[in-house]
Amino acid sequence: MPASRVSAQAIAARLSAAGLTTRVDERDRCTSIEAEVPESLSAETWREVLEALADADRFGLLATNLNGRTLWAVVRKAVPTTGDVGGPSHQR
Repeated sequence: MPASRVSAQAIAARLSAAGLTTRVDERDRCTSIEAEVPESLSAETWREVLEALADADRFGLLATNLNGRTLWAVVRKAVPTTGDVGGPSHQR
């Protein structure tokens, strides 16, 4: 199992332990985690959530009137080598 997936699964497990329902999705460049956040969440639970997210490369919270609040995080897959940064059109 790729390291990004292992890390994402660990984050998802910690979020689940904090009472959130999570989804993990494999993508081309990252593994993503999403969780629905209930309206009322204690300060202690928010601390647990933020501590779990500290292991992600990026994270955020999407809040809308239609869909409620969705927490998201991504763990990048392998870092590109110097020649691959920016993609083929940027190589010299």
